[in-house]
Amino acid sequence: TNGMARAFLNSLIVSVPATILPLLFAAFAGYAFSWFDFPGRQWMFVVLVGLQIVPLQMTLIPIFRIYADLGLTGSFLGVWLFHTGFGLPYAIYLTRNFMSALPRDLFESAYLDGASHWTAFWRLAVPLSVPALASLGIFQFLWVWNDLLVALVFLGSGNPVLTWQINNLVGRFTGQHLLSAAAFVSMVLPMVVFFSMQRFFVRGLMAGAVKG
Repeated sequence: TNGMARAFLNSLIVSVPATILPLLFAAFAGYAFSWFDFPGRQWMFVVLVGLQIVPLQMTLIPIFRIYADLGLTGSFLGVWLFHTGFGLPYAIYLTRNFMSALPRDLFESAYLDGASHWTAFWRLAVPLSVPALASLGIFQFLWVWNDLLVALVFLGSGNPVLTWQINNLVGRFTGQHLLSAAAFVSMVLPMVVFFSMQRFFVRGLMAGAVKG
């Protein structure tokens, strides 16, 4: 199989945690920005929005040096942290916009009934924010699954992912049937993820685009 099974498993190991972690942190942060009143809230949100313009490529070398000092090069943890860090600014932006547009009376009633923020978060905010979280999950998963640059820099050939393996096949083989089969394998799971959550996709995108 020319390492495709191992590469497929490595892509799963990278993509699943690198999708769940930013979704979890963004949900907590979105709730805090929407329902907590703390000093500097608006300025912190502006800074987070501004971080979306930072090019990924300009941070590779500094972070690689930090990872080398910490012993994280070649580890899945390093890739998870990198994808989480770069996925968070947009994820927080979208979840904050969505959660701040949820019915305020609903949350105030819950607080009056004695619900804590923890309860309101898990029982109200998260279920009502499924469209936004599903949209983010689709974007983050597709971005991580199709990534080659970050996996090449921080994992290399020690833990090859599908994109690295397919790129390697291009250099080693000329048979179109093999490359086509490899490309099909890499497309199956993203298509399953997209079509299983597509009903939330437009609703989540519209909420993040027009509310704030």
